[in-house]
Amino acid sequence: MNSQTEKPSAGLNRRAFLQAGAAASLSAAVYRRAYGANERIGVGVIGFGLIGRIHTRNFHAQPDVNLVGVSDVFGPRRDEAKALVGERAVYPNDFRTLLDRKDVDAVVVATPDHWHALQTMMACAAGKDVYVEKPLNLFVREGRWMIDVARRHQRVVQLGTQQRSAPHYQEAKQLIREGRLGKLVSVQCNFFRNLMPGFGNPPDQNPPPDLDWEMMLGPAPRRRYNPLRGIYHFRWFWDYSGGQMTNLGQHSLDIVDWIMENQGPMAVSSSGGRFFMPDICETPDLQDVIIQYPGFHAVCQYRECTAGLSETGMGSLVFLGTKGVMTLGRDGYEIVGDKKLDPIDQVARILGGHPVGGPQPVRQKGPPPLWTEPAKNDSGDAAQQYIDHARNFLECIRSRKTPNSDLESAHRVATACHLANISLRTGRKMHWDAKKEQIVGDAEASAMLARRYRKPWDAELRGLGVASDV
Repeated sequence: MNSQTEKPSAGLNRRAFLQAGAAASLSAAVYRRAYGANERIGVGVIGFGLIGRIHTRNFHAQPDVNLVGVSDVFGPRRDEAKALVGERAVYPNDFRTLLDRKDVDAVVVATPDHWHALQTMMACAAGKDVYVEKPLNLFVREGRWMIDVARRHQRVVQLGTQQRSAPHYQEAKQLIREGRLGKLVSVQCNFFRNLMPGFGNPPDQNPPPDLDWEMMLGPAPRRRYNPLRGIYHFRWFWDYSGGQMTNLGQHSLDIVDWIMENQGPMAVSSSGGRFFMPDICETPDLQDVIIQYPGFHAVCQYRECTAGLSETGMGSLVFLGTKGVMTLGRDGYEIVGDKKLDPIDQVARILGGHPVGGPQPVRQKGPPPLWTEPAKNDSGDAAQQYIDHARNFLECIRSRKTPNSDLESAHRVATACHLANISLRTGRKMHWDAKKEQIVGDAEASAMLARRYRKPWDAELRGLGVASDV
């Protein structure tokens, strides 16, 4: 750590317990507790960025929450958090200060993607329940580590895929599971927007004096500061993120996994690259993905260099079945039934019809019926979904039940997203053994399932009892 990084507060010495192998018993004996109906839950927020500010506002507004503190590596953001929450909370630069506090029962992890796994595991080992933003992690192997650590310390972990807590998503799931669309054929998820000509080419430079660049990098490789590797723009660099495939892909494919009760992908292929934006960013401005699940395909398209006919909404999905189609997004859903047309008649009328011997038109009386009944629900409220998801997390802290967005499914979805990026970067189709959690027959690609953590964070990982081979 550099001189800007604060020392952990006095109290529980988390790392000493980890090194002594006492974290599991500490978690069970000290932190596992039954909350009374009127008892407030102490919450700390790690990361006060675009989404972290939303979580800070929402958790602070809950009547049964005591917002203990907000941690961020950028001084002006800590100041903004203080203006929102007030003087009674703490605002450390080092997130470990929150983990060491006994009045923090749960943390919200809303940092850049490369921090999600380690901060979640460290919080679990410190006896905290965790609400972690999507994507779950940056590498496939991290997902299983997170599950193992959370189970060992008996922690509740909720992923920030808040659509699962929305009533209209739950209603849409029930309709699809009941067969309203027939057999599912495929799912489409698209995100198009035009960011041309990109974000520019600033040189590497010294970080601002009020930004702890060393702490922001954390377990990622050491790089010189660049404004486009820093606040917000980390999204477009492989060191810290997987681009829109992991960002919005985790949202979209999470709903697919949840509705279809998947057991993981069978194969994933992807192509694309950063072809159109002349900037220093790395993740694709064009990406096409096909994910083969048992019985159906998911097709994902991401464009950051063209908006198409109209910009597509975040997390929007199209479910195509043998009876009809459902569009599903944060604002609602709509089912449109396919017309019940005679197959012979459909092919007979192509290009004016066939000559003798080919299929001939069939007369149908009246307008064709539909294979399924249309339906529409436009009750979705994107802002309320964050609140409902937070409430589900808080209720699970009290009940110790599995939250709406559980770790196992989050790991399956993150795996599909990461395999898509591995396919893109290797130029090969990835065949996945979901039971063994292994890429089949590709040693080079298999090496991309994890990455070594940079010092001193590699020691933190070893102290958690995972990743002995990384």
